[in-house]
Amino acid sequence: MQKILVARPIFPDVIERLKQYFEVDWNNGDVLSAEELTRRLADKDGALTAGDPVGAAVLAAAPRLRVVSNMAVGYNNFDIAAFNAANVLGTNTPDVLNESTADFGWALMMAAARRVAESEHWLRAGQWQKWAYDAFLGSDVYGSTLGVIGMGRIGQALARRARGFNMQVIYHNRSRVAPEIEAELNAQYVSKAELLKRADHVVLVLPYTRDNHHTIGAAELAQMKPTATLTNIARGGIVDDAALVDALRAGQIAAAGLDVYEGEPNLNPALLTVPNIVLTPHIASATEATRRAMANLAADNLIAALGEGPNAGRPANPVNPEVLGKARA
Repeated sequence: MQKILVARPIFPDVIERLKQYFEVDWNNGDVLSAEELTRRLADKDGALTAGDPVGAAVLAAAPRLRVVSNMAVGYNNFDIAAFNAANVLGTNTPDVLNESTADFGWALMMAAARRVAESEHWLRAGQWQKWAYDAFLGSDVYGSTLGVIGMGRIGQALARRARGFNMQVIYHNRSRVAPEIEAELNAQYVSKAELLKRADHVVLVLPYTRDNHHTIGAAELAQMKPTATLTNIARGGIVDDAALVDALRAGQIAAAGLDVYEGEPNLNPALLTVPNIVLTPHIASATEATRRAMANLAADNLIAALGEGPNAGRPANPVNPEVLGKARA
């Protein structure tokens, strides 16, 4: 029987599914260190991860490893060049989290715009003594301009929600989406500079790559309206968190909402000192239905990639399909 490692705690019923096909080594505790992950992968044929870094050194120490199934859409934790060199397949879990993530992005944007977290902290601290006309004045969402950077599946889901708020939608993407999608979303393609200048609410939904590192830094924040908000539900590293703190303190933008951070779960401690920011711990896809769908899709990908189950040899979501069918190098 083939051996797999499940590197993170997931739903026990998904583990039981995997046990029908494999000998399962399940880490149901704290996140594995790099050394422990490498040790436990040494005799494995496959792995199910959730953001655990897998690069050339890990692959070299695991000569039997043929597939790593990531329980996430993003896979910047994979060194794809090393995967391709070793003929190791990586998979991910797109689509099943589009709507719940878009819901959360909308909630985070609105919380930032209407100063929900800031005013709640003030209330809990016992500061509310009277009503005041100018207390916690925020920004309107209805009738404003939404700027989406990254018009993939989740970006499009966000843009669809804008119709109910009578918003103008502008977007920037690596490539322009099809005309019929633009028409459906009533969305206008613009340069990044124009988007930053015009948008009342900027939402980031692009994958993390080396080229996308600090897509939003000091220069970009300086181009935004002082009344604008910035929401990041994409990946840490897309925003220069230190520059964002400076911009918020200086009033260059009005507010921000972050669900992801550079170096998470560690984060820049200065973020905790800024009142006009909403901070959540990478939970945009955190509904039970969505997380179950992600776990089951990751399991399906692993089962199929290792030649088991009804879709043997045909995993639904390969991120480097060019290695399919190749022997481990």
